[in-house]
Amino acid sequence: GVNSALSTYFFGQSLKEKLTIEKFLEFQQQLQQEILSLEFRRKGPDENGLIQEADFAELLLAYGGYPPNKKARMLKRVKKAFKGEASQGISREDYLKFFHFLNNINDVDTALTFYHIAGASIDPATLKHVAKTVAHVELSDHVVNVVFTLFDDNNDGQLSNREFVAVMKNRLQRGLEKPKDTGFVKLIVSMFKCAKETKPVLLDI
Repeated sequence: GVNSALSTYFFGQSLKEKLTIEKFLEFQQQLQQEILSLEFRRKGPDENGLIQEADFAELLLAYGGYPPNKKARMLKRVKKAFKGEASQGISREDYLKFFHFLNNINDVDTALTFYHIAGASIDPATLKHVAKTVAHVELSDHVVNVVFTLFDDNNDGQLSNREFVAVMKNRLQRGLEKPKDTGFVKLIVSMFKCAKETKPVLLDI
């Protein structure tokens, strides 16, 4: 059913229309935005349409590959920093902007690497400048503050660009960069290896 609907959407009822690059990219953007919106809504926005900073942090760390203990420490740091009046919340618009920024993570990686080589520190102002220059996105001060609170382990106001980029790449790929081995492949490999290394029984006669 899904395949049929996509075929109709891409190629029309007669399936004879041409799919342009522009139409496919528009579909890709709409699909991604809808998935991100669903993730945002699952965190239960309040009456103002805002989610908690800790919820935003959890979404960032999804598929990050952190051990449970380290992930818990990072989230605890965010919860402690943004409780009570310090909590401004994260809007859906800011959430979508940040993930638009992540869509350009490879270019962001290159830019941050040049900053690092030049000896410049990766502070909040630098991250905002890279986001605006590379991804053409204006990240809010509050979102950047949450990101630094999450990733700044030693509280020196600097971002470890290597760790940040690696985690954000994993987040963007949603864990799909790793093959999902159900055991079937291992079974086939083992059978092949066994057959290769075992002498046929008939040769013993």
